[in-house]
Amino acid sequence: MPHSDDLRARLRALLLDRSVARGDFVLASGRRSSFYIDARRTTMAGEGLAVVGALGLECLRARGWMPAAVGGLTLGADPVAYAIAAAAYAQHVSLDAFTVRKVLKGHGSGRHIEGCFAPGAAVVVVEDVITTGGSALAAIAAVLAEGGRVLGVLAVVDRDEGGRAAIEHVGYPVETMVNAHSLGLKDA
Repeated sequence: MPHSDDLRARLRALLLDRSVARGDFVLASGRRSSFYIDARRTTMAGEGLAVVGALGLECLRARGWMPAAVGGLTLGADPVAYAIAAAAYAQHVSLDAFTVRKVLKGHGSGRHIEGCFAPGAAVVVVEDVITTGGSALAAIAAVLAEGGRVLGVLAVVDRDEGGRAAIEHVGYPVETMVNAHSLGLKDA
């Protein structure tokens, strides 16, 4: 498996090729930006899944995080969590994935968290792109409400717009694979 520096370089190349668009965009926060990062164009691609999974697992190890599962708010977090869980399995590491629903199901089990999550479990919340931190904070709230323990947040990209600080302000460490600066992106 390639070294984390090589994986980061490949991730940056994939994001720039597949996920970064330049123009005039309104972000979920309502703020305007001269660039948009649709990380799903990378995290849902075959090579992107392999790179994100391997690098995500390295990031967990570097932080000393040993979660039972990784997951976050659907849809952006889903391929990230699944990629990391698959990479862990390939290395004989026990690590599962879960998904936090945006809206509770009105039928069936009515669960807010789907997949491999159990109350009391230590988890890492994952995210594709951190802007304001709102999605990660919503996932953290759901995990805590269901009796989980959050070790921290792992994101593929940090837009460097205050989301990391918002998450850290409430007491959760944040690890990112790349940031907007490392992609050569900043608003004019």
